[in-house]
Amino acid sequence: MGHVEIPETEISGPVGLRGAPRPRTAASRNRTAALEQLWRAPTAQRDPAGKAPARRKPVHRPSFAALTDLVGLAGPAWLLLHLGGQPRPWLAATAAGLVWTGLRGARGRYADPVRSEPGGPLGALGDWLVLLGMLAVLHAAAGGSVDPATAVVAVAPGLPAAVAAEGLRRRLRTARRGRSVRRVLLVGEAAGLDRAAEELGSRTAHGYQLVAAIPVGPDRPAHEDVQVPGRLASCPADDDVTTVLGGAYAHEADLVLVAPGPRLTGDRLRRLGWGLHEAGVALCVLSELSGVAASRVRPVTAAGLTLLHIAPPLRGGPQGVLKAVLDRVGALVGLLVLAPLLLAVALSVRLSSRGPVFHRQVRQGQHNRPFTMWKFRTMVADAEARKAQLAEENEVDGPLFKMRRDPRVTPVGRTLRRTSIDELPQLFNVLLGQMSLVGPRPPLPEEASRYDEREHRRLAVKPGLTGLWQVSGRSDLSWQETVSLDLWYVDNWSVATDMGLLARTVRAVADGRGAY
Repeated sequence: MGHVEIPETEISGPVGLRGAPRPRTAASRNRTAALEQLWRAPTAQRDPAGKAPARRKPVHRPSFAALTDLVGLAGPAWLLLHLGGQPRPWLAATAAGLVWTGLRGARGRYADPVRSEPGGPLGALGDWLVLLGMLAVLHAAAGGSVDPATAVVAVAPGLPAAVAAEGLRRRLRTARRGRSVRRVLLVGEAAGLDRAAEELGSRTAHGYQLVAAIPVGPDRPAHEDVQVPGRLASCPADDDVTTVLGGAYAHEADLVLVAPGPRLTGDRLRRLGWGLHEAGVALCVLSELSGVAASRVRPVTAAGLTLLHIAPPLRGGPQGVLKAVLDRVGALVGLLVLAPLLLAVALSVRLSSRGPVFHRQVRQGQHNRPFTMWKFRTMVADAEARKAQLAEENEVDGPLFKMRRDPRVTPVGRTLRRTSIDELPQLFNVLLGQMSLVGPRPPLPEEASRYDEREHRRLAVKPGLTGLWQVSGRSDLSWQETVSLDLWYVDNWSVATDMGLLARTVRAVADGRGAY
């Protein structure tokens, strides 16, 4: 049986037990009934101000998203068909718009945005190509009189319009998340509560605020700063729902996050969900999975069980080919466009200090294959020989060596590092296929030799000119934070993710945070 610390009422003290369960009696059943009436009665005092907490429910607006796609395709299509002198342009444009929104809806582009990104530019491109096929079939079946070439041109503006609208909706969702934070009540055994509390507290880029926790069983969470308004017994009890609802009302939580365990699973968890949903409180179940993007998870039901299918990481296929093409083309275009800048930097390095223009260094690439990485020289010529003398000054943990004020860095080199221009010669490595535009940081051989099995997984993909580590703080990150970011990328990368990281890199370079 559980208990909850209640506000000032005729019932004093905690109801139930703080530890091992004891046999239920008529008195305990009376206390449970009184407590249930207290929290469910319209006049129950739920906070010191006497104001009932607001019940914020997830609001989905698929109709708005579908309307933007419909107007974004049908509007320009009608105009182009009308200007092209096609018969009944309004009918053809409306039909194309309805097919477009129906297709996008069927492919999950208007689904709950909490799960993952709606699809990105590549998803919209795939939808648009399918749209052309469907319109061709409809045109042939209906015997339409619209010129096919004109029809393709007419629906073409729908693609950039969908991408732009999707980006706008994503930014609006991000802004709403920043303003609207969900208040979370944790429920579970002490070990699960500690894990969830640590993860929620270690990151801030999410819309969840931990307000309290209700342990299951006699153990108390290790986090002393987490308030514990109640406790569930080790065995299922009639007042499980009442105890959790009491804690949620007392702390105005609008989401109950359950960490399942041996004492909280199966029928007990299901009954808890029934009570929470009837009371208008959202329920979320913590998974043991970590580092897996939501787009790779597909829930299915079989034999009454809820199963999570995990798609394998991308290692090849069409996206792998597209990534390779984009790498080579991007590197070639970058070298041609940046040629004047590269020449100016080379002259400044050569004239500012003695030594070569470029710094060549052996790094470990994909599958631990060594390659020679190119950079503009930012240190004095004998920097490698002086490294051993500075070993005790290392400011980062793990196998990396970093100093915020490294005396070996030249004045010009400090500027190049601040702007990341010293990394631009690695475009040659990308052009040669040794690196990618986006990927984990390429390690030195001595660093890779100290990797454990987990860290060695960073070498499963090509190292990158930029990556999650670049846009998340660079040298300000700890070694374990760097590894976690790289491992997330290794398992969850996609071409759309690469495009987003390249865009974020521009902002990170302009900010200069963590570059030294």
